[in-house]
Amino acid sequence: MRFSFVTLFPELVEPYFSASILFRAKKQNLIEIDFYNPKDFTKDKHKKVDRYQTGGGAGQVMSAQPLGDAIKEIKKKSKNAYFVFMLPCAKPFKQNDAKRLSKKEHIVLVSGRYEGIDERVVEKYADEVFSIGDFILTGGELPSLCICDAISRNIPGVLGNEKSLEGESYEDLLLEAPTFTKPPIYETIPIIKEYLKGDHGKIRSLKRELSLKKTKYFRPDLYEKINIKDLEGKK
Repeated sequence: MRFSFVTLFPELVEPYFSASILFRAKKQNLIEIDFYNPKDFTKDKHKKVDRYQTGGGAGQVMSAQPLGDAIKEIKKKSKNAYFVFMLPCAKPFKQNDAKRLSKKEHIVLVSGRYEGIDERVVEKYADEVFSIGDFILTGGELPSLCICDAISRNIPGVLGNEKSLEGESYEDLLLEAPTFTKPPIYETIPIIKEYLKGDHGKIRSLKRELSLKKTKYFRPDLYEKINIKDLEGKK
């Protein structure tokens, strides 16, 4: 899987791949990372990549020309490039999106800055647009990294142990059940005793029950969508 980051600040993104799981994935050629900076494509004599908003409004907007030309350069080099734009107005990125996009060959993550991106570039080049939450950031680099990370861990071999993907939060709309480590008592708080008895059938059943309760408490919006009968058939 290849990830291309279109960003004015590649130095903010690149260090994330210098350690831990994604560093190993890169070293093993499971993922490839490259960068395209719209500053390298601007035709403005002062090397500007932003302009005042047409029609008025506070703040600058990323200009269409340098960003559009950066994207066109990627399209020349890669027939399989799939362009994902980070927009605060877009639909929320979900775990199912991470799984689906992990099947792509080349994902291009486009990060906005300032007051956003000239809408014409989005309309012309975006294959999908995503948000990571109902809040505003100073740029799209953090959302791009979040999405890259979520997709990467679903690529075979990246996590090392494929079982790590089993029973995670948002599978079947459920949040993951509580997890513990030994010792069995920490500051007077014990591990749920059933976890210690070694009956894996009972543990699975208990974890499903706790997942339901956790989802109902923390995410009632998800809980309302759960089909309990379907879950019982998956025990």
